[in-house]
Amino acid sequence: MDLHELPYRLKSARQKRRLVKKDRDKQLIELDRLQTSLLEQKRQLPMIPLEHPYQKGWKRIFVLRQDVRQSEKAMFYQAILDKINTVEYNKDISFKKRKRRKQRYHYEEQPQTLRPIYDNDWQSDKLKFTEAEKECFYRNEEWSASRSKIIVTYLFNDSWRFVLAVKPHIIYEAKMVDEQLEQELKAIDNKIARYYLWPKITKINKGNCYKYWKIIPFEQPKYVNKLKNQPRYTNKEAYLD
Repeated sequence: MDLHELPYRLKSARQKRRLVKKDRDKQLIELDRLQTSLLEQKRQLPMIPLEHPYQKGWKRIFVLRQDVRQSEKAMFYQAILDKINTVEYNKDISFKKRKRRKQRYHYEEQPQTLRPIYDNDWQSDKLKFTEAEKECFYRNEEWSASRSKIIVTYLFNDSWRFVLAVKPHIIYEAKMVDEQLEQELKAIDNKIARYYLWPKITKINKGNCYKYWKIIPFEQPKYVNKLKNQPRYTNKEAYLD
């Protein structure tokens, strides 16, 4: 009997391999979606107050200086500080980091600065600054070599009004733990790690994960050659323009 005379179509070997590959990709997509859903459930678990709070290292934050705290504008500067304050955590009260220099170890103090306000947050008024508070900031433009463009930020004028203070980092609450949820996440992580599925999942979701980016040397604005992309047959007037 001729295969073309059958009432149904037989799949070729290539079509069968393609269906197997497609089904495998669907399984990986479902596995990734399940993991994302479980992680979202874990993130939404509430915080539970601890019966016995405990100290976990130290934290360093900015506070108002003594003379500023006693001035008439203490509330004004405190409102600004609440929006641009930063917190650093360390297990040591000295906040020094161990570094190696010339085959020897020494300790250096970690720097800490106020939060810079990026141009997007400034224009969208994300932090809800008042007009009086905006007058206390200045515009700063800095060339970023890694991003090959100028980064615009707004910095606080009178940073001397704030000083660093070290306080104990006390833990008063902890995240609720769901054992069933943790077991399911652990099983998914073990499966992905055992069969090394992350490259394939990343490729399915976001395209090729093994991209070798072409390194293009950036040019600062003052060093840009305006004649670089001009053809040789362009006349003199085009060069002058």
